[in-house]
Amino acid sequence: MPLSFEPLSLARQTQYLEFLRACPVKPSDYSFVNLWGWSEFYGLEWSFDRELVWIRQTRPEVKFWAPVGNWGAVELYRFIMNEFPDGLTMVRVPETLMKQLETEVNSRIRVDESRGHWDYLYAATELAALQGNRFHKKKNLLNQFKKKYVHQYLDFDEALVKMALDMQENWCTWRDCEAEEALDAENRAITRVLNNWGAFENLFGGAILVDGEMAAYTIGERLSAETLLIHFEKGSPGYKGIYQAINQMFVKYTQGAHQWVNREQDLDNEGLRKAKMSYNPVDFIKKYTIHTKE
Repeated sequence: MPLSFEPLSLARQTQYLEFLRACPVKPSDYSFVNLWGWSEFYGLEWSFDRELVWIRQTRPEVKFWAPVGNWGAVELYRFIMNEFPDGLTMVRVPETLMKQLETEVNSRIRVDESRGHWDYLYAATELAALQGNRFHKKKNLLNQFKKKYVHQYLDFDEALVKMALDMQENWCTWRDCEAEEALDAENRAITRVLNNWGAFENLFGGAILVDGEMAAYTIGERLSAETLLIHFEKGSPGYKGIYQAINQMFVKYTQGAHQWVNREQDLDNEGLRKAKMSYNPVDFIKKYTIHTKE
């Protein structure tokens, strides 16, 4: 039966998460919150097959993402060629799946590295402790924040949504989000997720209040039993060390439940790449673009 695509919906969240649990590798792109939060921007659609969920991006152009589910349960390349006989370009493909396809078809695909989409993985214990010379600058900024400001760390809940939305609006005014497409798109995704806070199965977060005002918040998702995924992390300007503080405190208060922290991609942004590398990643989830025919 040909694939039949429909817009992403909250109604199929539980069903989708079952497929994600069966997936050998779980990149940040394919978390339900990421898909749903960005679905309007990318025009995302999905199709549920018996073994896999296929994801199609329709904006600004049509692209297919990697399927989600047990990749080993089907002859994937044969399925792709039956569904897409004229060829297919697939983006955000994890290295494990890329190698599986290469094994199935030898040299009959073209592979391009997508460095900007690699996920950064960190050891939760390292981000919580910030010990040693590698984290000296981070620890110093964290300590400066703690000494300078009387603060309170809170687990994020429904009661903090309005404060976070207000802080996000102020942050966007400061950064002029409307003038930069990437920031404007991120702001829309953040607002969409926060406005539907109670609808997600694995979402949680943290916030720092200073003098009763929200100074920072972070939103994460339990991507797997071992991995905490950080979606959004925002700090108000004017609080020195605020980003180091919200980063360290959130991981510290959740580290017992997770071994790894996934802080998503840098999208080839030099500033983001430098910032993510400064926290000393222990590994990456590498991703590629695959062309089945030239």
